[in-house]
Amino acid sequence: MYLRALVDLAERGLHTVSSVALADAAGVNSAKIRKDLSYLGSYGTRGVGYDVEYLIHQISRELGLEQDWPTCIVGIGNLGQALSNYGGFRQRGFRIAALFDADASKVGQRINGLDILYIDEMDRVIKEEEITIGIVAVPARNAQEVADRMVNAGISSILNFAPAVLQVPKHISLRKVDLSIELQILSFYEQRKVAQESVLRGTARQRLAEVEPAVDPDS
Repeated sequence: MYLRALVDLAERGLHTVSSVALADAAGVNSAKIRKDLSYLGSYGTRGVGYDVEYLIHQISRELGLEQDWPTCIVGIGNLGQALSNYGGFRQRGFRIAALFDADASKVGQRINGLDILYIDEMDRVIKEEEITIGIVAVPARNAQEVADRMVNAGISSILNFAPAVLQVPKHISLRKVDLSIELQILSFYEQRKVAQESVLRGTARQRLAEVEPAVDPDS
């Protein structure tokens, strides 16, 4: 989050940033910013703040983003195509090195400079390109099989977009992105807001009834 906020500041032409401004951009408090960045050896300059470009360099180095991470995408449907065309991966140190799909009609199509390869070529290409990160963008019913093939081919980190719980060996780093769950969380928050507002309105009406004198219809 800090890196994303800093990159945004840099793109807006800012060269320095205070801990307060960076905290606002990252959604945390300034005391946490100062504590976290102190682990990098960055303490900022009193009255000036932090050097944006240098802080980007420090955080990128700690995250391992100064090197090129070859990555593959399996499943070139709507989501896979969108991920394939996303230019932000390369800017952040991730090079899409291969695209795979099980649909023979898609094989040979070119997306963002890469030909879609048949899924049976995964093992060979992953080894040849020394790919270490795999993105799963297939339907849930195929996700585990794809993950197994990735692991057998030498992939050590998997980003799973499929709505399925994957089982992988302990040495494999696995992250899950489930957009439907995120929307359900937002739905819960929205429902809670409505409920709270309803309670507040009910409480307000009750208090109003308590303070207003009753009106005698015969008076």
